[in-house]
Amino acid sequence: MNRVLPLAFLLALSAPAFGQAVDAQGAKQLSDELSRYVGKQALNEGILKISAEEGAYKITFDVKALVAKMPKQDLKRFDFPPVTLRIKPRSDGGWDVASDFSTTGSIEVNGPNGLNTGQIVVKDGKFTGVYDPELAAFTSGTSSIAGMTMTSRQVSQLTDLSVGLGSSKFDASKSANGGVDLNFTQAMADFVETVKIDDRSIAALRAPELAVNVTAKAIQTKPLLDLLAFAVAHEDEARLKADQAEFKTLLLGALPLWERIDGTYAFKNLAIETYAGNFGAAQLNTVVGMDGITKDGKISYAFKVSGLTIPQQMLPSWTVALLPTDLDLNFGGANIDLDSMARKTIETLDFSKDPPLPADFGDEISADFLAKTPKFVLGHSTVKNGDIEVAMEGEMTFPDKKPDANVTIDVTGYDKIVASLQEAAKTDPQASQAFTGALAIKGFAKTLPDGRIEWVINARHDGSVTVNGAMLKGPDPVVEDNTDQDAIPGEGNNGGAGAKLQP
Repeated sequence: MNRVLPLAFLLALSAPAFGQAVDAQGAKQLSDELSRYVGKQALNEGILKISAEEGAYKITFDVKALVAKMPKQDLKRFDFPPVTLRIKPRSDGGWDVASDFSTTGSIEVNGPNGLNTGQIVVKDGKFTGVYDPELAAFTSGTSSIAGMTMTSRQVSQLTDLSVGLGSSKFDASKSANGGVDLNFTQAMADFVETVKIDDRSIAALRAPELAVNVTAKAIQTKPLLDLLAFAVAHEDEARLKADQAEFKTLLLGALPLWERIDGTYAFKNLAIETYAGNFGAAQLNTVVGMDGITKDGKISYAFKVSGLTIPQQMLPSWTVALLPTDLDLNFGGANIDLDSMARKTIETLDFSKDPPLPADFGDEISADFLAKTPKFVLGHSTVKNGDIEVAMEGEMTFPDKKPDANVTIDVTGYDKIVASLQEAAKTDPQASQAFTGALAIKGFAKTLPDGRIEWVINARHDGSVTVNGAMLKGPDPVVEDNTDQDAIPGEGNNGGAGAKLQP
C-alpha cells in the first residue's frame, strides 16, 4: 500500500452532516465517502475503522497496521497506538470533532552505522474543533497537552526534546479570493532541547516560553482534496496514462495552492549552552513568509533578536564593547515566477513516455526561470550596540548568470567604533590592524546630514565595483574565445600572419 494517510481520516468529514442520525447506516455512508480519499483497501484491512458509538461516530486510524502493510526494509520495530476521533453531526452541516491524542510510541530502524531509535510521549493531549465540509477546513479548534517528550538516538548522538504545558487555537473562514484563510496560534512552556555526541553535551537550548503564529490566505483546500481523490483512484499506471488530461486539469485548478503563508516562532528568555560558551537572548523571533505559485512571488525571512549575549572568553577583550546586543535581519526573494514553471511542467508532462519529462527539461525550465530576473533581496536590516547602529539594505540579480548587486550601508556612531579601536590598538596588534582598516573604509564613506556615514556599493556582473559613485575596481578583462588556439602551425589562415609558432 503506497498511500499517505496521516490526516486522511479527517476527510471522512467531507460530506455535510445536516444533523443526521448517528447509526450504522451513517457509519457506512461515512466509510464510502472516506474510501474516495484512502481507498477501500484501508477500510477492508482495518487500517481505518468507523463505527457509531454513544451518539457519535468513532474514527480509528491504526498507524501500526498501516506500517505493517509497507515494505519492511530496515524497519525493526514500530509501536504506536491507534489515533481516534469522535465526530458528531451538526444541524448546520458541519461536524463537532474531539480527540484524546495522548500517546506513547517508539520506533527502531537499522541504519548504515547501527540501530537508530526514537520515542515520543504526549501527556493528556486533547483536541476539539468544528469542521466545515464546504470549506474542507476547521472553522475553529483548540488543543492542549500537559507535556511532551521526544528522544532520538543514533549510534553516537542522542537528542532529547521536552515541553511543558502547551495549547493552540485556530480558525478558518472562506477567503475573498477563493479557498480558505487560516489563523493558528500556539504557546508552549519550558521548551528544552539537548544534544549529546559520544555522551558529551554539545548543545542545550532552553526557553521558558515559545509561541507560534501562522496566518495563511486562500489555501486551495477543495482542489487539493480533488487531487488526493484522483491519486487514490489512479494507482494503476495504465489508468493514470488514460486520464492524465484530467490530472493536468486538477493540477491547474489547484494553483496557486495558496496566496500567502506567514509564520513566526518566538522564544522568550532563550538560553543556548554550548562547549564554546553560553549564548542568550531576551527575545528571539524567526519569521518566514512565502507566496503561492504566482508570476511575481515573494519569499521573506526575518531573524530578530533583542538582549543578545555572546560568550566572551574566546574573544579579544577589545571586541567585547563592540559586540551586538540587538539584531534585525531581513532577507528573501522577489520577482519569483513559479507559475510559468508549474504550467509549463504540467503542459509538458506525459505519463505515456519514459521519463514523463524530457531529459533536458530541467535545464530548459531553469533558463526560463532566470530569464525572468528573480531577485535576492536584503531588506532593511540593523545590528545595534548601544549608540552604535549598522543598517543595510540592497538587492541582487543574476543577468547572464553573473551577479549585479546594489547594497547601501549606513552607520551611526562610527566615530565611537574608531575611538574604541584606537584605544585598543595601543596594546593589541589585532586591534591596530582593525583600526587601520576602519580608517581606510571611512575614506570611501559619505557623511549624511544627520551625522550617519554611508556607503552605496554597486557591483556589476562585468566585475566592476563602485562605492558612492567612485570606481573601486574596473571591469574584468574581456577574454576572447580564440578558436584557433589549438590549430597546427601552417593550417588555417593559409599559414600567414597570426599563425602560432611552436618551438
